[in-house]
Amino acid sequence: MLALLCAAQFMVVLDVSVVNVALPSIQDALAVDARHLAWVGNAYALTFGGLLLLGGRLADLYGHRRVFAAGLAVFTAASLAGGLADTSGWLIAARAGQGVGAAVLAPATLTILTSAFPEGPRRTRAIAVWTAVSLAGGTAGNLIGGALTEYLSWRSILLINVPIGLACLAATRRLASGPGQYGVRRLDVLGAALATGGLAALAYGLSGSPAVALAGAVLLGLFALVEVRLARAPLIPPPLVRPRAIWLGNSAMLLAGACLNPMWYFLTLSMQNVLEYGPLQTGLAFLPHTLLTMLVGLRLTPWLMRRTDDRVLIIAGALIGAAGFCWQSRIAPGQDYLAAIGGPAVLISLGAGLLNTPLTVTVTSGVAAADAGAASGLLNTAKQIGGALGLTVLVALTAEGHGDRGSPAQDLAADYSQAFVLIAAVLAVVAVFAAVLPSRRDTASVSPAEPAGRQHAD
Repeated sequence: MLALLCAAQFMVVLDVSVVNVALPSIQDALAVDARHLAWVGNAYALTFGGLLLLGGRLADLYGHRRVFAAGLAVFTAASLAGGLADTSGWLIAARAGQGVGAAVLAPATLTILTSAFPEGPRRTRAIAVWTAVSLAGGTAGNLIGGALTEYLSWRSILLINVPIGLACLAATRRLASGPGQYGVRRLDVLGAALATGGLAALAYGLSGSPAVALAGAVLLGLFALVEVRLARAPLIPPPLVRPRAIWLGNSAMLLAGACLNPMWYFLTLSMQNVLEYGPLQTGLAFLPHTLLTMLVGLRLTPWLMRRTDDRVLIIAGALIGAAGFCWQSRIAPGQDYLAAIGGPAVLISLGAGLLNTPLTVTVTSGVAAADAGAASGLLNTAKQIGGALGLTVLVALTAEGHGDRGSPAQDLAADYSQAFVLIAAVLAVVAVFAAVLPSRRDTASVSPAEPAGRQHAD
């Protein structure tokens, strides 16, 4: 079961970054202008992040296995459509379809995992594996995307999901069906529409349209009002987010996502535009990130979590990662690989590996089975929306051009360096948030959404 869940999660996270290295090839093949090229990535990220809350609630309402299979089917079909696209509009629509499938699939994987493993060492170990695979998916996307683009075609980066998705679909019968919701099944469609529209408008507006950003903020305000006052079955049950561990932990996760997701974009551009690497060379350059993140996440972090408070690991991970990004900000044309990429990769990967698992455990502990999907959707939303908003803001800040160093590569290096410094600063804020999180033993053992002693029947 864990292998199946991790395979599905790997596909979802892989497609956040797999197109990065292939974007120049896509632009040439489909004659996409620069303005629309960005939406090959954004169409996926925004639909993924914007619909995660709804996707997380679906698992609670309709049963874990059914929702997992549905999300997997949509994601696989959209991957096939994208791989066959012959226009930019078709490709962007297919990427949005992938985002819809991913929004249903990703929270279902964590919901099934937290429902199958009771709180304790076994759940911690399972979450460590799931988190390590999630982190590796982001790094491996660049490696796999570079190799496939170099030797096959940009289409293969999407078509590769089809056999994997079909294999996972065939294996879903091994999953327990999981509980459906108790009572009448309702979906907060209005809340989902307001959340998705508000997040998309905010992300688009932050790239240079204050009026659209303001409209997005208004829509998100209306979403909060609907959830608290109007919705009979809200996407986020208000009592769920009252505990300090959940709202503060998800805030830290949003900020961490705003750092760790955009770094792939800026590292890819740094390698190609500053160090002049080709697609395959760029992909291979990410190999240390992948291997170190897996090693730390699977081995070191679970071992430390049995001996150290989670808050200490989150703080240490954030500060080590910040140091790595400060080192990364010194990238310059002509540097060797160790100084430009390999050295910073050690600190960045160590920090990310230490940070993510204890933070995930913190925000999913003490949640009853009836709200497991909502909690998973909230966590994934914080991570993905943090990444989308962080990338938008960082691109807007660096696109103004802050370098005049004598050559295009030097000018771009100065702009990318500023992005890495800003990422380091945000990670320092994550460390501050972690310092005021409650310890794991202080987390409530029952969901705040129901009184102690009340149990639901499957």
